[in-house]
Amino acid sequence: MDITSLKGWEMKERLLKKEISSTEILNAHLDVIDKMEKDLNAFITLDRDGAREAAKRVDEKLQRGESLGALAGLPVGLKDNILTKDLRTTCGSRMLENFNPPYDATVVKKIREADGVILGKTNMDEFAMGGSTETSYYGNTRNPKDLSRVPGGSSGGSAAAVAGHEAPLALGSDTGGSVRQPASFCGIVGMKPTYGIVSRYGVVPMSNSLDQIGVFGRDVKDAHMMLTSVSGYDPLDATSSKKADRDISIEGVDSLKGLRVALPEQYRNLRITGDEKIQERFRETVKVFEDAGAIIDYVSLPSLEYSLETYYIIMSSEVSTNLSRFDGIRFGYRTENYETLDELYTNSRTEAFGEETKRRIMLGTYSLSAGYQTENYKKALRVRTLIKQDYENAFRDHDVILSLTAPMLPFEIDSMINSPVDMYKADLYTVPVNLAGLCAISVPMGDVDGLPVGLQITGPRFGDSTILKAGLGYERVVR
Repeated sequence: MDITSLKGWEMKERLLKKEISSTEILNAHLDVIDKMEKDLNAFITLDRDGAREAAKRVDEKLQRGESLGALAGLPVGLKDNILTKDLRTTCGSRMLENFNPPYDATVVKKIREADGVILGKTNMDEFAMGGSTETSYYGNTRNPKDLSRVPGGSSGGSAAAVAGHEAPLALGSDTGGSVRQPASFCGIVGMKPTYGIVSRYGVVPMSNSLDQIGVFGRDVKDAHMMLTSVSGYDPLDATSSKKADRDISIEGVDSLKGLRVALPEQYRNLRITGDEKIQERFRETVKVFEDAGAIIDYVSLPSLEYSLETYYIIMSSEVSTNLSRFDGIRFGYRTENYETLDELYTNSRTEAFGEETKRRIMLGTYSLSAGYQTENYKKALRVRTLIKQDYENAFRDHDVILSLTAPMLPFEIDSMINSPVDMYKADLYTVPVNLAGLCAISVPMGDVDGLPVGLQITGPRFGDSTILKAGLGYERVVR
């Protein structure tokens, strides 16, 4: 039996029946890592010893007849911006190359409490800034579906690990699509929950009002299992919602019949040259929903056309503020080439930050500067409110909104890294969700020219159960 070909929930079922052990599950994945990692580069840091100890504890609990948690014995990859006590956390940057956190993030504690086995820290775009996992100081990650192509970003390491069978489950962070887009590119399931239902305590922030921990799995049931294990109200996180403790269930779903589906008219105009085959695949998928009994309707979300510009102004402004803490004094990289305090600041940041990170810091600093703050940042906040209102209006009469996850196929490595504006367009369908604090899931809807394409199902705030059920219903129809 090839353990790594199973879904995460299937591994758990066999573990509880004592058909396989947690140690066997872990070793099977470590074997894949040993074979594949030189090509994928999905992990920055592996914790083999810690994982083996955790798997052994699970096996001992099972032998004693003790109850096990929701992630019993399952290996989990963590994006390397999630703090892990005494296990290096780099954010994919030279700036934090030797940083060993003194505490665990809340989601890490929850994984351990659920008897999950933490494999290590996955590769990512530096400080989560990028859409391809090519800006990492530790080298780019490759797509398991085609090693000449990117896995997406910025959580590309987590997506590649799951798609490449190096881990059945993983966590990423999603600021503007950084879980859903790599899930689409790698042909797996990735979900960005409602803002506030998963704690961000212990997660290195990129953009506080947009960031949300997201989950990866091999199917919707895997994503649901991972999400319910890490969600919940956390008093340590000021953005955590007390509604986070509500039940997120996928029980009782047999079909898509009666699901009220909205298709935004504005998405018809969101086109990138050469994407017609992707659009055709999407139209076929909408027909699947319709044939299964879903009620399809077009709606107008007039502010959507401004979402990409709004997102990059708000995101880069918050980036500029957040990354000001990395000054070469308190922690992180410190240059050896300085004589004055100003030179210490400047040289430390110049030497340790990559080009994309510097670009976004500069853009955000400009947007917040005197004379431009009202014209840029404050105006973007007003447009953000309009986008939220458009979504609220749409969800009054509809359960979910369907769209592509990404308007392009996984592109070749080094083909777009020097064209940042073109790469930003990969976020056309995903950034509005973060601006409005909604939930969305990307599920595979087949291939185009042999490469995966994802369907994005968006729901209202705290509609996480609804989109999971819709994704599960779609899986059941097409499989």
